[in-house]
Amino acid sequence: MLEYLWKAAYVFHPEGSPEAEKWVTERLLWLLCGDVGQVTASIRRTATCRGLSRAARRPADVSAAYLERHRAYLRYDDYLARGFPIATGVIEGACRHLIRDRLTLTGARWSLAGAEAILRLRALRASGDWDAYWPHHERKEYERTHAARYADGTVPTLTSPPSPSDRKRKRASLRVVK
Repeated sequence: MLEYLWKAAYVFHPEGSPEAEKWVTERLLWLLCGDVGQVTASIRRTATCRGLSRAARRPADVSAAYLERHRAYLRYDDYLARGFPIATGVIEGACRHLIRDRLTLTGARWSLAGAEAILRLRALRASGDWDAYWPHHERKEYERTHAARYADGTVPTLTSPPSPSDRKRKRASLRVVK
């Protein structure tokens, strides 16, 4: 998104100028406050007020159209309030780490369900939530494979194996019959 602001800025100000930097900074702050409409209107209004030709204002119009088209995804004020990352580099790095590095191993073949399962586990591990998740997983697996198969969900307790002294006693009480 920032690259589109720079493209528009260079329509109105010389490349690398302090004016261009100030212009981008101001509009970036508007975006971070959730005012995409003000940014797109500012770009279009500035191009119109300067009387730029269609060709000269094209980068500004493309930038404004991009921001307008992606308006639903540019709720940066909401994302920041929730503590979400808004920089694509963070997200792309996570995708590379979680997905590409695992799923593109030489010779690996994945079904959609298998890939989904392994990615969920990798996400748990990478986020540090593994220790909280694993007891939950074991409890759910126990309910699914054991408790669900018995009346009232009560799994009978197993008897403990005989102790070594019990086994000797049993052998001693046996007699050989011919």
